[in-house]
Amino acid sequence: MNEYEFVEIDVDDAGVAVVTLNRPEAKNAMNLAMTHEVADALWSLDADDAVRVIIMTGAGSAFCAGVDISEGAATFDAAGHEEHNTELGVTDESITDRFALWRMRTPTIAAINGAAIGAGLTVTLLFDIRIAADDAKLRFPFVRMNLIPEASSTWILPRLVGVSKALELFLTGRFFTGADAAEMGIVSKAVARDDVLAAAIELGREIATYAAPVAAGVTKQLVYRALESADRSAVMTEETRLTWWAGTQPDTVEGVTALMTNGVPGFKQSKHTPIPDDL
Repeated sequence: MNEYEFVEIDVDDAGVAVVTLNRPEAKNAMNLAMTHEVADALWSLDADDAVRVIIMTGAGSAFCAGVDISEGAATFDAAGHEEHNTELGVTDESITDRFALWRMRTPTIAAINGAAIGAGLTVTLLFDIRIAADDAKLRFPFVRMNLIPEASSTWILPRLVGVSKALELFLTGRFFTGADAAEMGIVSKAVARDDVLAAAIELGREIATYAAPVAAGVTKQLVYRALESADRSAVMTEETRLTWWAGTQPDTVEGVTALMTNGVPGFKQSKHTPIPDDL
């Protein structure tokens, strides 16, 4: 695992990795170097078969205050991006690809422990599951700065809350709380601020312990692909074929045995076990 300036990583013995955004003096606002580090850390953890779940949270009182706008409007212009990308050796396209977390085989959880503003909130929509502090201040302020919501948020937010509510949140740019987000369905649940990370880790350990890595990875990818499909019958056919394939795998015997005996499964297959091309 690489050493990072703005990101801390801890992996427990259950295979639950916690990625902590670590610029508390700036409320974990993301500069381009930090963005690159986050992407590198997440994909490095996804590549590690010992890691069963990835959680991201923020150091200090905030989750993430969004993009670091200390340079003003120049933060968002093309010249500024090109300069930073050249320095980091990346392109806009590669950054976009590297934040396609729905393509990961590893389940992901955003533990929103405090304020999540702008890109600091849209990045959480890239995660599979979200848990928020009930008093966290959340906001999509883009249109108030003549900017556009990003990180595919215009794709996922309407699917979570409906078109009308999504547009209300985008077009007003107003604040709402973690409790509001739970009521709307943006997050799975809202808990007391001091309990956010613990709740995420508890959920992560349940997944890491009882969900077969192959099945968990394929299931989350099926869900995201189904969201893009208008053909329900095709989705059902794909599910059925993958179920038959999964039934031939050694971890299936392990899982069924553990379920029937109320035991803890000892799954051994890689979460990156390849799926036959014809499926």
